[in-house]
Amino acid sequence: MSFEAWTVFALFWAVFVTTPGPNAVNCIQNGMTLGMARAMWGVLAILTQASAFLFLSALGITALLVASPTAFFWAKLIGAGFLIYIGIRGWLNAGKPVSTEPRSGRSVYFHALMIATINAKSVAGYLAAFSAFVQPDVPIWDQMTLIGPTALTITALSYTGYTAIGAGLGKLAMGAVLNIWFRRIMATCFIIYGIALGATGRTT
Repeated sequence: MSFEAWTVFALFWAVFVTTPGPNAVNCIQNGMTLGMARAMWGVLAILTQASAFLFLSALGITALLVASPTAFFWAKLIGAGFLIYIGIRGWLNAGKPVSTEPRSGRSVYFHALMIATINAKSVAGYLAAFSAFVQPDVPIWDQMTLIGPTALTITALSYTGYTAIGAGLGKLAMGAVLNIWFRRIMATCFIIYGIALGATGRTT
């Protein structure tokens, strides 16, 4: 991969991961309710998903999933239902005091991993990256030595930033009216993402 191609890829990936989506919303919520240190388990989950998708994309499995309308249809519907469930639960709980019961790092990790994995934006982004930026005349694994670290570094910086935003908001507004409405906005985002995902699945 040439330096010019790497620069374009890095810029594309920065825009891709900093555009707010379910992962960003989840990171903000984790930061607000769990604090920075515990919420970082969610960032680790996103990096796990990103590593897996990069590897699978290099093997062509992600493209194969999209090529199977039935499999992709059901994956979208399951993902849509999960996001809508999270959103409704978040809206109903927005007026309640934030739970003081500690969530284990494992719980935070697997919850974030599920959100990241079912995110249709991820599939689209990885397919775009590998169709537009990978050079067919260069061995794929040679390119992965540059693509992988670049994508993971930008991803880590982006979602750590979202988590920090949530942690800062939690310190400023915990228990206040602002906090309740912000939590409802975050919950509504999950519902919107779920409805949008279900709508695209229906037309597949």
